[in-house]
Amino acid sequence: MQPDVTFVIAAYNAELTIERAIASAIAQRNVSVEIIIVDDQSRDRTLDLAKSYPQDVVRVVALAQNRGPGGARNAGLELARGRWVAVLDSDDAVYPGRICAMIDRAEKAGAEIVVDNLQVVREDGVAEETMFPADYLEGLGEISLADYIAGNVVFESRFNLGYLKPIFQRRFLNENGLRYDESLIIGEDYILLASALAKGGKCVVEPTTGYVYHIRTGSISRVLELHHVEAMRKADLVFARTHSMDAAAQAAFARRTRSLRKAASFLSLVQHIKARSPLKAVWTALSDPAAVRHMSMPIAIRLRRVAAQLAVGGR
Repeated sequence: MQPDVTFVIAAYNAELTIERAIASAIAQRNVSVEIIIVDDQSRDRTLDLAKSYPQDVVRVVALAQNRGPGGARNAGLELARGRWVAVLDSDDAVYPGRICAMIDRAEKAGAEIVVDNLQVVREDGVAEETMFPADYLEGLGEISLADYIAGNVVFESRFNLGYLKPIFQRRFLNENGLRYDESLIIGEDYILLASALAKGGKCVVEPTTGYVYHIRTGSISRVLELHHVEAMRKADLVFARTHSMDAAAQAAFARRTRSLRKAASFLSLVQHIKARSPLKAVWTALSDPAAVRHMSMPIAIRLRRVAAQLAVGGR
């Protein structure tokens, strides 16, 4: 029988959290589940732990070479058999009723994509507020391409929709040739969902909280660096050439493009300050004054102090 959902769990050095993710997928209620673990050349016990489960419960794929998060997920998608596919990060978890609620919401609305709210859990295990206010998601109801792009304007979006963890109708992904961009380390989730929306996918919102997002120190998704932004800009150029957008989406895309340019300038400024190159920092600021507005962020406040100390030292 075809499973209702396939969980694709890309894992890299996740021995401390992989069993939590697997257990939460197994615990889904009122749906049939397939679990695929893709080990991305881990150097710890991740692969051994994944293989300790019966093969009819957890299918394990060991990649011959490291392909990054997008590549590992793509390997899992190629093997998935479920009507729906859900990506679960190896350090996160899902609540037992999540998939059933999401599929029910999507199928009643005739949608190919559905998202829900996320519970944020600190590294010490303390649960914080949900990622999005419940009334905000309820007000959205459905997310258009324009909505989604506007919710991914770097450093400016009120609520960053890039954190959403959608489930997709697998047939829709396959029919449209949709897969993760393996060149991206950050932003691969954004491009996939944006592409699905541009292909005509309908995305509805299940406002309940089903995904448990664990904050982890040093996580790639929480550290934005200049090379990440440059890769995102390149991916956006490809997106614009590949997909058509209505006026609202084009306007949102223009805002995102400006935000990425400013983010690149700001992070370049950060690099110059850290490298104790005040002249280069000043030149960067003069070249793109809009980037200086980001200096109000906490990290930038600390960098301004460093810059001031450098200036005093120089004198």
